[in-house]
Amino acid sequence: MADRLAALMIHFPVSAQVFNTGPLCGINTVESDGEHGQLHLVREGAVEVVHGRESLRVERPSLLLYPRPLTHRFVTDPERGADMVCAHLAFEGGSANPIAAALPPVVCLPLDEVGGAAPVLALLFEEAFEHRCGRVALVERLFEVVMIQILRQLMESGEVQGGLLSGLSHPRLRNALVAMHEAPAKDWSLDELAQVAGMSRSVFAASFRESVGTTPGQYLQGWRIGLAQQALRRGRPLKIVAPQIGYGSEAALSRAFKAQTGRSPREWRKQVVAAAG
Repeated sequence: MADRLAALMIHFPVSAQVFNTGPLCGINTVESDGEHGQLHLVREGAVEVVHGRESLRVERPSLLLYPRPLTHRFVTDPERGADMVCAHLAFEGGSANPIAAALPPVVCLPLDEVGGAAPVLALLFEEAFEHRCGRVALVERLFEVVMIQILRQLMESGEVQGGLLSGLSHPRLRNALVAMHEAPAKDWSLDELAQVAGMSRSVFAASFRESVGTTPGQYLQGWRIGLAQQALRRGRPLKIVAPQIGYGSEAALSRAFKAQTGRSPREWRKQVVAAAG
């Protein structure tokens, strides 16, 4: 079976920056900076988590994932607290990152329900609570591994309804999505994508729209423009990128880019640079 996450993680990686390793006591607030998400691992202790008007109670070792910026507050016993390891997450591409965009605002999972994560979490906690050389760099890499395991768990459990991860959870649609991700330059027809999925044209089109929330053609164009945006962020010239993602010329890509985003590539890049600076 094709790897459903390979192309996504190559083009739109996620990195972690640890900001807490130890007990949190009383009330602690993580303010949204408009850019980063967070992943919190609760090793021990009861935690009440408040975000907006909603709250949830964590009574067992669990993870809390905020893939997009969202202010949230932890309330723990003021003396015993809760042992937690926390990291900021940077999804390359920000709000345009298809992984971050596909996730719900908050994911809460008991640690023992994340398939295959036990040895990774054991090492992560061991390193986080010791003072060894290179521990922060190691813990940050382990956070990135845990993120992949979370995505795998969500896809295999089918818990995400609608959007990219829902499509990647589908036993047939995922083949078409992976094909588009891995070969964006191919002139995919609806018939070819349906064949890859092993479905009839009509059933494929209806199932794709119902599961992913858009048509295959719209999804393919969005994926291509997303790749073009990543190329612009990384300083790659569009005349080289255009044929790699399915456009015959830089002009053709520029027209599709403006139709998708409302701005020309030059205007879009100026806005991104200004926002970053």
